[in-house]
Amino acid sequence: MRVYHFEVNIDKKEFNEFVQNHPYCNLLQSYQWADVKKNWDHMHTGVYDENHQLVATGLVLIKRLPLGFTMFYLPRGPIMDYKNKPLLKYYFSELKRIAKKRHCLFIKFDPEIHIRDYLYGEEMPEMKSDSLEILKNIENIGAVHHGFTTYIAETAQARFHMGVMKCENMDQHVPRSTLRSKNVALRKHVHVELVGQEGLDDFAKIMHMTEERKSVQLRNEDYFKLLMETYPDQTYLFLAKVDPEDRKKELEAIIKENELKIADETTGNKARKKATQEIKQAETELESLQSILQKYQGEQVIAGGLMLGFGKTVEMLYAGMNEDFRTFRPQYLTYMTQFTYAFEHGYEYVTMGGVEGTLKDGLSVYKSNFNPMVNEFIGEFDLPVNKMLFKLSEKAYEMIKKRNSSE
Repeated sequence: MRVYHFEVNIDKKEFNEFVQNHPYCNLLQSYQWADVKKNWDHMHTGVYDENHQLVATGLVLIKRLPLGFTMFYLPRGPIMDYKNKPLLKYYFSELKRIAKKRHCLFIKFDPEIHIRDYLYGEEMPEMKSDSLEILKNIENIGAVHHGFTTYIAETAQARFHMGVMKCENMDQHVPRSTLRSKNVALRKHVHVELVGQEGLDDFAKIMHMTEERKSVQLRNEDYFKLLMETYPDQTYLFLAKVDPEDRKKELEAIIKENELKIADETTGNKARKKATQEIKQAETELESLQSILQKYQGEQVIAGGLMLGFGKTVEMLYAGMNEDFRTFRPQYLTYMTQFTYAFEHGYEYVTMGGVEGTLKDGLSVYKSNFNPMVNEFIGEFDLPVNKMLFKLSEKAYEMIKKRNSSE
């Protein structure tokens, strides 16, 4: 029989090494995530075996509830072998013991357990063979499963994600339509740069435009700065830039060049017809460009993306675009640049974040442009600590969640 020992303050280096090398590794279970969630208390918990080898970890976030109560939350955690029933039971029994001292009503957790992974557009496969076994093991410790939910709003973390596995050539991986959109951006002189904190002001402005367009509330510059300071070597900020005057000059040159071809008596009928078409296309684009040229002078930041790497995965956390430049297709070039950068720097997977389980929402449709994998997680659990107040506490949590989402 194995002997386990529970600890509350695991060393940062040891904690992160364990998480990063585990199959259930996730950014939200990194040691530093506690520094990002400043409005929560926290504990860095873990279990050692008889050989003093770390066999489980859990970043526990602690939210204060009304009347002096609390709730514990382990985002995408804890990290352990969920088939090891004695370890699973021991970890949560020890965590419950501590939770009672902190007047905790329930422990919420949603581990990084994939029950399905498949390419978007393919038929949904059966659950992985051990999914129901793991689900039963978790329920046997007294945890209540929220079910195989469909919509993002139903759980703290989205149960469905989309992402791209490492590939040698993203141009060959994506559909032709996506490659055409990327090439439109390049043809219109859009370029994407990796920047440091000096780019945060521009990125925050882009995100604010996205907020207004989608009528949602995202994050501000202070939050983006916090991420970059907390993960200084793992946060990557990309900005897409363009000077619309460059495209104007190019279009004017195209028109002039083709006018000369038409004026040349030696130009054949076929070449003359092609020149006429190119003039018409250039004039149409030049006309549509006038509103942008009147509103913007000089180089502009027109899109951006912030991603954060941990373990072998990069999380695309935030992305935005200036809608005035939508015909420049900057978001496609930005995403493609981010994927390529991540794979060239040793990451094996890039997740684009959560989507609705229907895979028919706007996020899913856009992300499908990159030939993604669909990742379905096992879902969310609540482990009652105070059984008498558990139902009441769930209602209190939902009220707090709604309030926070509207702030």
